[in-house]
Amino acid sequence: MGLYLCVFCDDEELEGVEVGSYADFERFRNCVTEYLEQGSPGRRFPTLMNHADSHGEWTPAECETLKAELAEIAAGLRQLPPAPFAADWQQEVANSLGLELKSLDESFIDVDGEPLLERLEQLCDIAIQRQCPILFQ
Repeated sequence: MGLYLCVFCDDEELEGVEVGSYADFERFRNCVTEYLEQGSPGRRFPTLMNHADSHGEWTPAECETLKAELAEIAAGLRQLPPAPFAADWQQEVANSLGLELKSLDESFIDVDGEPLLERLEQLCDIAIQRQCPILFQ
């Protein structure tokens, strides 16, 4: 089962990010915990880390905080060497697109091969601009 994060407004989908599996999202969050939160989930990035990944939403107000957290996470992971992709589908997508990883932030992609952190920041921008939540689907 896959995790899809999206912004709906007036019953219209404005944007969505197909993250991959729930396990893929958990690997991303585990990496954040390990490298940037000294093993304490939510210590530095509570909006991202303390939200259940299986349901609910991030409100537009939470998206403002989330966007700042994502920017800080991207900056921190950019300082670290890349890690191999954890899932076969990620490696297949990366190979098909000719992606060459330079840092750890690039080791996390969505199902289209786009950098996950950038896509999540874009989703936050839309949620903030339109004052609609990011929904977990």
